[in-house]
Amino acid sequence: MKTIVKGRNINITRALKEYLKKKMSKVENHFNRIIKGEAELIVEKNPSIRENQRVEITFFTEGPIFRAVASSKDMYASIDKAINKLERQVEKYKGKNYSSFNKHTKRFVEAALESQKGKKIPRRVVKQKQFLINQMSLKEAILQMELLSHDFFIFANSETGGLNILYRRKDGNYGVIEAILES
Repeated sequence: MKTIVKGRNINITRALKEYLKKKMSKVENHFNRIIKGEAELIVEKNPSIRENQRVEITFFTEGPIFRAVASSKDMYASIDKAINKLERQVEKYKGKNYSSFNKHTKRFVEAALESQKGKKIPRRVVKQKQFLINQMSLKEAILQMELLSHDFFIFANSETGGLNILYRRKDGNYGVIEAILES
């Protein structure tokens, strides 16, 4: 597995890098189809953030993408938390009985709406991403979205050939938007 380790506001020591790679290879032992692993170690400079040592780990495979984010007061503990999340995701993908749903989404949206009441906050694009769109069935897209703990997922539908957006509805069910180009 090719491994990329990046840091933000942190000097990545050899010991920290070796610890991270050792833990990442532990996940690879459970799921040997991992092509590439990326990890970003981040130290938040904001003094109001108590658990300021954050790690974001992503595994790219021939099929799904596994991703976990964890924070704590210690970078080694953050790595352990993220690796545990990834191991559970891999087990879930392999068919074990494990369910992972984003329990905090509703609370996050409600808090964001409350903070905006009565205030006009100018909107701007603060982040752009590019990614490959894989062709897959709707069932595979649902599994991929759940593994990533996202609220939406964009994919090329292998059954219709169209570009689809899968999203989680407020009632917990799923919705699909199919993009059709106007001629």
